[in-house]
Amino acid sequence: MDDRVNTINHALVMGGGLAGLSTAHALTKANFPVTVIEAGKNIGGLARTIEHNGFRFDLGGHRFVTNDQELDTFVRTILNEDCLVVPRSSKILLRNRYFDYPLKPFKALSAFGPKMSAKILADYIYERIRAQFTTEIPASLEDWVVANFGRTMFNIYFRDYSEKVWGIECQHIDQRWVEQRIQGLSLGKAIAKAILPTSKKKFTTLADRFLYPRKGIGQITDNLAADICKKHTIYTQSRVRFVNHSDSRIQSVEILCNDRPGQLSASHFVSTIPLPVLVNALRPKPPEHVLKAASQLRSRDLVTVTLMVNRPRVTGHTWIYVPEKSIPFGRIHEPTNWSDSMAPPGKSLLVIEYFCFRGDKTWNSEDFELITSTSKILHDLGIIDQKDIIDQVVMRIPNAYPLFEIGYSDHCHTINQYLEKFENLYTAGRGGMFKYYNMDHAMKAGFDVAEEIQRKQMQMNGMVSTTMFSGDS
Repeated sequence: MDDRVNTINHALVMGGGLAGLSTAHALTKANFPVTVIEAGKNIGGLARTIEHNGFRFDLGGHRFVTNDQELDTFVRTILNEDCLVVPRSSKILLRNRYFDYPLKPFKALSAFGPKMSAKILADYIYERIRAQFTTEIPASLEDWVVANFGRTMFNIYFRDYSEKVWGIECQHIDQRWVEQRIQGLSLGKAIAKAILPTSKKKFTTLADRFLYPRKGIGQITDNLAADICKKHTIYTQSRVRFVNHSDSRIQSVEILCNDRPGQLSASHFVSTIPLPVLVNALRPKPPEHVLKAASQLRSRDLVTVTLMVNRPRVTGHTWIYVPEKSIPFGRIHEPTNWSDSMAPPGKSLLVIEYFCFRGDKTWNSEDFELITSTSKILHDLGIIDQKDIIDQVVMRIPNAYPLFEIGYSDHCHTINQYLEKFENLYTAGRGGMFKYYNMDHAMKAGFDVAEEIQRKQMQMNGMVSTTMFSGDS
């Protein structure tokens, strides 16, 4: 690695995921020198597609949906229009029956039965009436779901699924992540969507179609990286060790690149690595209260078991959510329902997601044990026949999701207040900002950081900044 770079007009991006690559791509377009360092062997982060013996699969199912027409055009251009518009078909597998998600209330009557459906709607109406006579603000995910869906729906679906995903009780999960993720969704709005499908108001969470690259979501990050590498460098297997600072500026980053130490200097530093990792890498170390705040931020990890099968299709769905605690995994998706190019002709595959913590039983299980138990459960559920399985892959993905425990926003505020003193440090992305960003939000955050870097540099040079992002590639 050559660490002798021009530090006058140069940006160093830590993390080669979607946000980091979006930042670097926008800077590249603006002819602003940039270097990207990525700890893993491959770029893309979670937005990566794995290829295995002719099969392709993402690290969990990633759809691209945005209400930003400019960003939609940008992604289509990056992909050279090699993308599909996929109809969403999401199901909840509960009590050996499939329920539509988002909720279609008239079908729920036959699925839940009249008695249970009446109780669901009665609880919802009760909560709507109660809301008129209280100023209480929901604090936890449980509070928010009960207020928006009713206690019965919370007990039937949201409680078990949420606790499976996050690994803690719903009363300890901060409701603010729900607002980031679900954007105002409630049972009433879900019913309105079902009854009035032509309503002009769109809820991103309820989108019934999404854009998907023909060969997997990794086409987006691969194409971003290819454009960057025409002018600049992306270093993989380059882990951040220390971020050195003085006089309210980041001065350099010490890394291990292929187990060899190196140091990179720049004029601007962008961090998309997990926020606690950045805090603990700073040298000199931050004050104790900042380190303590970082220690309180945790991430949820992910293990995926992918089963390749000798069948053209297994299901007709894009996602299947599995809330029941008796079943250890939380979600299933079949990539060939997104694109035929994800498997050889006549074959298909299922990606099964286990939400876990590093070091727990799931994370530490042997691959063979996970494959055997997963295939048996799917067989018992009537989803696959074990004899149809022809190949399998297990993937372990650390820091997949920020864990939004009650109080996390206060810890983030403490950290961000400290980081703001560094005039040439920027954070972006899901991990870097400790936010539950969808793909479009992560990309836009990267573009915004790139624009801010250019603006600051132009101010330093005595120039006036202009907007650098456009839909043209």
